[in-house]
This record gives sequence, structure tokens and C-alpha cells, in this order.
Amino acid sequence: MTFYTQFQAPFCDVILAGDDQGISHLHLCTGEGKRVFEISSEWVRNDAFFEDAVGQVREYMEGKRDHFDLKLNPSGTEFQKKVWQELTAIPFGELRTYGDIASNLGNEKACRAVGMANSKNPIPLIVPCHRVVGAGGKLTGFAHGLAIKEKLIRLEQGKTPS
Repeated sequence: MTFYTQFQAPFCDVILAGDDQGISHLHLCTGEGKRVFEISSEWVRNDAFFEDAVGQVREYMEGKRDHFDLKLNPSGTEFQKKVWQELTAIPFGELRTYGDIASNLGNEKACRAVGMANSKNPIPLIVPCHRVVGAGGKLTGFAHGLAIKEKLIRLEQGKTPS
């Protein structure tokens, strides 16, 4: 059975979904970007199930947490999962390019594939796809909008999110 919760966080409302295997979705309700997300009628709201995760997300957005300690269960292809695993290795406050991720995976020409896998990440923040930028540090693509991507990067770099 899949559970979900929805709560207010400092930058936007957040929806979490998952089951005993771990969190499978995190959606940032920014009203921007290309990500469309709907709560399934088959899911059951269970705020208590996500109490720890909600606390960690809020602490992160308040600048009081620099890592997450949560059980995750994202669905994706083997390649996507390799990319997402690589994203979790990017230290708090640091950025990597799509090329960096592709090189770390052993194929420096896979930049576009890394970008596509990044865009399919179902658990942003916790799997920090916002820490990936284009060549030269350019802010590019974020399924929830570039405004929140910039806020998250500024937060992690100790700057006041605008």
C-alpha cells in the first residue's frame, strides 16, 4: 500500500509518497516547471508514516540539515538509478555538471542521457538533482522550475535564498 502526505515547507508545499520499502516520490508544489504530479486515488493519506521525513525536509529548507537519512525506493531504469546514486554523492553545497556525472559513470559522452535521467528523478532534494548544472555553471532544467533550483543552491552555499 502506498501512503502519502502533503505539508507546508519554507519554499513551497511538498508531497511525499512511499511505502514500507521507502520514499518513492517527493513533489515540490511550486506551480512552475514541467513536472505534473497527481496523488493517486489508490494512495492513503498517512501523515504519521512520514513524520521523520517531513521533519528532515523542513530542517533542510530551514538551513538546519545538510543530508538526509531516509529509506528510498525510487522507480526507474538501471541507468537512471545509477545516475541518481551518483547524485547522492555530490556533497552539500557543491555543484557538478552533467558532463561530470557522465564521466563518473564511465561515459563522458552520456551528458544528454544523464540530463534525461536527472529530469526523471522522482525524489528531488533527497536525491539532489538540483546540484547539477550545465557547462560553465549555467542553471539549466529543473522539473520544478529554475527559481526553486536557484533558492536551493543559494541555501546550500550559505547565501540568503532570494
